[in-house]
Amino acid sequence: MDLLRETERDSLYIRHAIDELPDNKGVALHIHDRCEVFYFISGNAQYLVEGSLYPLERGSLLIMRPGEAHCIRFLSGERYERYAVNFPISLFDSFDPQRRLLSPYLHRALGQQNHYYIPDLEDTLHDLAYFEGDDYARRLLFITRLAAIMESLGQQSAEKPAAAPTVSEKLVRYVNDMLCENITVRQLAEHFFLSTSQFSRLFRAATGASPRAYITAKRLILAKELLQRGMGAKKAAEECGFGDYSVFYKAYVKRFGEKPSGCT
Repeated sequence: MDLLRETERDSLYIRHAIDELPDNKGVALHIHDRCEVFYFISGNAQYLVEGSLYPLERGSLLIMRPGEAHCIRFLSGERYERYAVNFPISLFDSFDPQRRLLSPYLHRALGQQNHYYIPDLEDTLHDLAYFEGDDYARRLLFITRLAAIMESLGQQSAEKPAAAPTVSEKLVRYVNDMLCENITVRQLAEHFFLSTSQFSRLFRAATGASPRAYITAKRLILAKELLQRGMGAKKAAEECGFGDYSVFYKAYVKRFGEKPSGCT
């Protein structure tokens, strides 16, 4: 990967990157604790978000809220260029406490209405990625530019009809409904009258990850949110479905590079 620009300050992150010869070998499931804007410039690929499959063309923009799993799927090895922006869900709270600007993120079903088409956004994202001012000016630029993008998304989302869920989307939604329960992959599969291998194959095709990897990643994101709200580490682990605290502790450190708050 040719990383042209990557900047993270004050919880605001932006990356501009190119893969000259992309392939699916290194593709992994992504789940963030911040909102994301993904902007596609070139390549031959599709985007998976919680069981929904979105075709990509130049000017495609996808949004993912915190905890919403996503990954790219390459259809060929054509040059792949994109921007990615991550920001906290509280970014606009000082002037939009009701979070109306974030309506396209918050007021929709999981994995639905993630895709938009905004062909003239590249210059705006370039300005954000390559801005050389101080942190205050950078944050101000992010807020004003992203607010304008959110307003545009809000206008488009009002026109998007709700679609009936596909089989893949039903699988993913059910797993999310049962996320913190003491349930096995076999029991999940039986709910859909499938074998474990059939369920796992369909689930991986829908999300880009195995059911176990997906569930663990989702639980960890949820646990981090509970910790940030002040819940103790052991209680958060229990609430998120981790029966063994040591398993939770090791998984948390591996994913986030730090121990859960409340640990000694």
